[in-house]
Amino acid sequence: MELRWNRPRPGGASASRSTGPNSTIPSGVRSASEWSWRLLVIVGLAAVVIYLVMVFQEIVIPLLVALLVSALLQPVVASLVRRHWPKWLAILLTLVAFAAVLGALVLLVVWQVRAGLPQLERESVAAYDRVRDLLRQPPWSVSDAQLAGYISSAGDLITKDSGQIIGGAVRVGSTTGHLLAGALIAVFATIFMLIDGGGIWRWITRLFPSSGRPAISAAGDAGWTTLSSFVRVQILVALANGVGIGLVAFFLGLPLAIPIGVVVLLASFIPVIGAIVSGIIAVVIALVFAGPVQAIIMLAGVLLVHLLEAHVMQPLLVGGAVKVHPLAVVVGVAAGTGIAGIPGALFAVPLIAVANAMVTAMLRTVHGTPPANDPGPEPVAVADPAAPLAPET
Repeated sequence: MELRWNRPRPGGASASRSTGPNSTIPSGVRSASEWSWRLLVIVGLAAVVIYLVMVFQEIVIPLLVALLVSALLQPVVASLVRRHWPKWLAILLTLVAFAAVLGALVLLVVWQVRAGLPQLERESVAAYDRVRDLLRQPPWSVSDAQLAGYISSAGDLITKDSGQIIGGAVRVGSTTGHLLAGALIAVFATIFMLIDGGGIWRWITRLFPSSGRPAISAAGDAGWTTLSSFVRVQILVALANGVGIGLVAFFLGLPLAIPIGVVVLLASFIPVIGAIVSGIIAVVIALVFAGPVQAIIMLAGVLLVHLLEAHVMQPLLVGGAVKVHPLAVVVGVAAGTGIAGIPGALFAVPLIAVANAMVTAMLRTVHGTPPANDPGPEPVAVADPAAPLAPET
């Protein structure tokens, strides 16, 4: 009696795979090897990109700054143009207003620091004396010589670590010439992006084969929308954090309350990590210069501001525009800090958000459906060996 499932299939393919050239390699090992070389290619490409960014960082970082500033200012320019303003005048007015806001912020901080410096010196000496007297008593029993040694060691540690943390910024602006060159690159790049950002992206799109241009164009639109949303949201979140924590410091009577708010505002541009670090600094200042009760009140104020940000502002303002998991934010900021210092921490999250949006848009264009709704690979029907084959025609 002939077993029909061992008969040759139409087209000459056998029901058994024992005669193939890779028959001795299990399918799991073969799949793992295929995934492995693809992942190695992706990791290698990412390493090359990071290396090139670090080599040309004096150009890349000003361009990234220009992208962020353009994403912030472009909606303002577009709004003025829609109101029949000449485009050149709208760009000029927007840039002048932006520079005026930055200048006013810097002048405010400098004025407050200069005005409060004598009080800060007196309170710093008084705070040091209080801490020293506390450490002299049991159970600490720390002598003045030991305290001086601890302070010296802490200073050396801070100096060593700060060199690594701000290494990227120092390398970018290690000389006045490099700093001025970077500022000029950022200014001119911002102007040209505001003038003809769409034309620049269309020129980049034409560098790719015609079959891939629709996906590249869709990726650019999605990336720009995500970057614009991210910048606007971070501006509002940073303002809320700075104003909220600055007001708490002001009502507690802390020295330099306005500079504290400005530091919190600037640090909030580094998502999650910046807000936490700046909040800790505010609490430490309250503990040293006011006392434990004021420090607890400051801690409560910092937690309240962050809770409002996380549960009210972020869902209300971000919505579905910037889809980045909090774990990806933390890991990205940590990796960016390790690679490029403060600039890496600043640009890590927007780069992750933009890359995620661009890849999603490219896949949506290629496959015709959003990857988020993709149910996965289609199920493969496996024939039952006990079932007879269909009769041949």
